[in-house]
Order: sequence, then C-alpha cells, then structure tokens
Amino acid sequence: MSPKPSQPPVATRRPFTCRSCGAALTHTFVDLEMSPLCQTHVTAEQLHEMEPFYPLHAYVCDACFLVQLQEFVSPQNIFTEYAYFSSYSSSWVEHARRYAEMAIGRFGLGKASQVMEIASNDGYLLQHFAAHGVPVLGIEPAANVAAAAIAKGIPTEVRFLGSESAESIAVAHGQADLLLGNNVLAHVPDLNDFVSGMKRLLAPHGVITMEFPHLQRLMAGNQFDTIYHEHFSYFSFVSVEKVFARHGLTLFDVEELPTHGGSLRIYARHAANEALTVGERVHALRKVEIDDGFLSLDRYRGFEQQVKSIKRKLLSFLIDAKERGKTIVGYGAPGKGNTLLNYCGIRTDFLDFTVDANPYKQGKFTPGTRIPILAPEAIREARPDYVLILPWNLKDEISRVAAYVHDWGGRFVVPIPEVEVLRPSDAAS
Repeated sequence: MSPKPSQPPVATRRPFTCRSCGAALTHTFVDLEMSPLCQTHVTAEQLHEMEPFYPLHAYVCDACFLVQLQEFVSPQNIFTEYAYFSSYSSSWVEHARRYAEMAIGRFGLGKASQVMEIASNDGYLLQHFAAHGVPVLGIEPAANVAAAAIAKGIPTEVRFLGSESAESIAVAHGQADLLLGNNVLAHVPDLNDFVSGMKRLLAPHGVITMEFPHLQRLMAGNQFDTIYHEHFSYFSFVSVEKVFARHGLTLFDVEELPTHGGSLRIYARHAANEALTVGERVHALRKVEIDDGFLSLDRYRGFEQQVKSIKRKLLSFLIDAKERGKTIVGYGAPGKGNTLLNYCGIRTDFLDFTVDANPYKQGKFTPGTRIPILAPEAIREARPDYVLILPWNLKDEISRVAAYVHDWGGRFVVPIPEVEVLRPSDAAS
C-alpha cells in the first residue's frame, strides 16, 4: 500500500475567542469559503495528491473590533520554509531603504545602537542599516529565507518571536534601540505572547515600528484577497492601539502609507517613556476611525456583498474574453493571488499560466488552482492578449518591467479595487 500524502499538522484547537481580548467570536466579516495555504506551491510530483483546504472565514470581535481568522494550521508549519523572498520586489527594497534612512536620522542611530527586525526575511531591509554601520540582528523563522540573509552578512536568529525566545535573545544580544517588523503582526496567532516578546526586547528608551495593511483601506478598496490563512489578524488603528496598550506599550505616532494598497506604520514606546510624546497624527487617525464607525459592528456589515460583486465582475470579464477567443495569463504568484484564484474558481480554463520572478516558485503550480508558474520570459513567448496582475499593489512596477506586452497589443488587467483594463498610458506612468 502506498503511503498517504503528508498533511500539515493541525494547530491545537482553542476555544474560538478573540486573540486580542478573549471575547467570543460570533460575527462574520467575510466568508471566503475553503482555501489552501497560499504559499504551499504544488510540485509536479504532487499534482495527483490531495491538497488540504481550510475555511477562510474572517470574524470581527464585538468587544475590541479586531478582524481575525481562526487558527487551523500552526505557524511552525506555515513559516518554517517559506516561498516569499522580499528582495524580488525592487519597489519594496526601495521602500526599505527610505525607511532605514528616515529611522537613522529621526532616532539618531549609529555604531552604538542596536536594530532588530522581526521576520527579517532575506535581509532586504537590515542591509540598509548595516551599510550605514548600524549593528543589526534579524529574527526570521524560515530557515531557507534566513540563509539568504546570512549569506549577505546579516546576522540572523532562526526562530519565532514570543515571550520565551525574546528573553533568550535579549540575554544573548541585548535589547533593541529600534525594533521593527514589516507585515509580520498579521501573521501571529498568539498575538499577546508576540507583543509581550517585543516589550521584553525593547530597550527602555527604544522605539518599535510595525507596518501592516490598514483595515480601513482594505475595506474601502475591496482588498479581500489580502485575507489568507497566513494572515491571522487585520488591524484598524483603534484595534491595534488596544493590543499594544494591554502590554504597557503606547503608540506615539502613526503614518499612513501607500504600500500593499494602504498600510499603517505605527510607532510604539514603553508607556513609562514619556519623553516621546503622543503626536497629533495618533489623535487624528483615532478620531477618523471612530467617526467612520470602526467601534460599531454596523461598519463591518456589508463587506461580504462588496466581495461577491467583485467576484462576479472578474468572472464576467474573463468569460467574455475567452468567448472572444482571447488568451489570458497571470503575472505573479503572491499570497493574495491565491485567495483571488481559489475564491473565484479561476484555473487553467481562464489563465494558461502565471509567471513569477522568484525562482523558488518557478516550475511549481499555484495552490488549489494548479496553474503553472513559469519564469517571466514565458510572456514574451506566449504573446497573450491580457495579463492579469495578481499582485495588484505592484501594478506600476510590473507594468514598467513588462511594458513589452504592448508591443503586440496586449493589455494589463488589475482585479482590485475594480476590474480594470489598463491603457498603455496607465502602464507607462
């Protein structure tokens, strides 16, 4: 008898309560049905094996208003080996460079400082601090990604951050003057243990910065595809402020960023460190969200209907294009793309293939929908009529890099916030 295909270990089930405040979760935000893990790309040898799917059902807490998914698979299984390498996006690396220069200047960081990054990936960000002579330490759970950082000369601890690991890191390396994390807060199922670990790692007069997609922008931009199993939580400013306050950390500044369709960068410090006063942007954004109803369940109702409308519009476009004999391929194989493809039921009947610049994904197939992932050069060979940009947040970068699509009259299409066929002038701008 042949062995059964291995299945990801299911996380230990806890009562379905809010991971921030512990209240029972009963209110649906959006139900995206069943979906596989978004970064578990399928090899050719696995095409005839079963693939595990899990409910992709987001709830909103009626006590603290954190939007969240239930934990079905442990983060150890998701992130121990990971397919996402930050350095393959040139615009993201540039974003990191600008952040590093801002932080060095604003907080006076130098050779006597210590900068630590949680979920430091392949060293895409810390390399910019190191180039200025600022000591750095990466904390990255994915060994394959951490190896790329170490090869760049970025010292990296291969582990998850929590209260216990923070204690041992602090003993071995000291505390951080700047502790940062980009797009990691959403990936943490045990949110309170994670924030407790950050507090332990932070020097008495140190600063934490965290970047994550802003729930207000997610809702306004119909960005349902940013919901996937690897993202356990979705934060408004009012909900994240409560999380940090529970652990004696005060948010003293906040920036609204264009990245990932609209993100927040929050700045935190120990509550006792009153030298860093709470700025006007904190008060202003808190008021904006409260005025917009983010402390009322009514604000969250109706998002699911927006999502269903986008699904129908995208499928209508694809069906019409195929009926007219047009060829369509994808660009990118991001996590958000896999939510979109699986929820909308888009397979090779619509997309011949997709491409990705990351060699780690090339030669594999998208989770669930089994669409081949090829190198970007495949688009030149196929000369498709339409290229569906799955990482729509990078549409400007992709349309510049692949502007040759217009040579044969091809057009780029973005699915979010509305289905749109880009004009050549849009792609070139």
